[in-house]
Amino acid sequence: MDDMDLPMPDAEVESVSPGELKERIDAREAVTLLDTRMESAYDEWHIDGETVESINVPYFEFLDEEIDADVLERIPDDREITVVCAKGGSSEFVAATLQERGYDVDHLEGGMNGWARIYERVEIERYDGAGTLYQYQRPSSGCLGYLVVDGTEAAVIDPLRAFTSRYLEDVDEFDAELTYAMDTHVHADHISGVRALDAVGVEGVIPEAAVDRGVTYAEEVTLAADGDEFEVGDATIETVSTPGHTSGMTSYLIGDSLLATGDGLFVESVARPDLEDGDDGAPEAARQLYETLQERVLPLPADTLVGGAHVSDEAEPADDGTYTAPIGQLIERMDVLTMDEAEFVELLLSDMPPRPANYEAIIPTNLGQQEVDDEEAFALELGPNNCAASQESLAGD
Repeated sequence: MDDMDLPMPDAEVESVSPGELKERIDAREAVTLLDTRMESAYDEWHIDGETVESINVPYFEFLDEEIDADVLERIPDDREITVVCAKGGSSEFVAATLQERGYDVDHLEGGMNGWARIYERVEIERYDGAGTLYQYQRPSSGCLGYLVVDGTEAAVIDPLRAFTSRYLEDVDEFDAELTYAMDTHVHADHISGVRALDAVGVEGVIPEAAVDRGVTYAEEVTLAADGDEFEVGDATIETVSTPGHTSGMTSYLIGDSLLATGDGLFVESVARPDLEDGDDGAPEAARQLYETLQERVLPLPADTLVGGAHVSDEAEPADDGTYTAPIGQLIERMDVLTMDEAEFVELLLSDMPPRPANYEAIIPTNLGQQEVDDEEAFALELGPNNCAASQESLAGD
């Protein structure tokens, strides 16, 4: 809707960048957002936060010269309002319309598309392996990735295609070269950056166990089997097979200090088991995930950090600002990790959230079975990730 010609009022409206808005939310400032997208788009995905008040009024409610009084009554006039839309067009129109009526307003540059371009790198201070370890965070979708740098070498785990140049720039900042780009599995919520990085000279790595799903480019990259090790300076990345979320789900143990678990175990939940073989295959996948957690993940030392490939809006960051937690802490606070197999499987299958947006197009793209350009790839992954089981049923207060 942002590309249509709107009758823009004769008013200059200030804008706020996505980064500036993120800083305000992180600082727990009171923020009031007016989202002018359609209700269905808003319900699926919108900006949230502990101190964020979000109001949804579609832009077309502001097209008439006389705006309905009940519409205006929904919009506070005693504070600053930031108007949000998909790409930044209708939000500017609505902000200008409200400004003419005396409201204190600005609008978000680039809309939700601009919000989706925020990508932050945060050091994992509790990592005690060789080199330095960082977590990449994409707040729009909760996608997480990892960068380990030691000396002149570096590796990135679960890179996003949209940020291919970012990884190269970051590594160059450390006077290092990106040696490996590694995927934990065939992702269903975003377009992987492994092939894009491999195309510019970085060694792409995918799990050997994932190839049977129909990966078309297996001969072009390195296949990681259970127990394989990759050296990054003096840091070692060990491949750990952790099937359940998918049959090829693989974790990477970095410096014996952090397990990058992909979509197997998160700091607030566990994986959903239905994205590879649907509802029919979900019970067997759930049983496989239970075995993986009990035999491959939870027996690791209690102080081993867990870092997933996603995080939900409900999760609280650790003191260092990363979404990581020691295995021992997760066992204490997540009831699902101490259930028997039958309880575990029943719980996972009882309350499955909606599947990720566009997953039926994203999966074949990541398998290499279809091609999309950069703009199409970015559009496909807009929205929530939904790769975890329901947090409400698993948190176990």
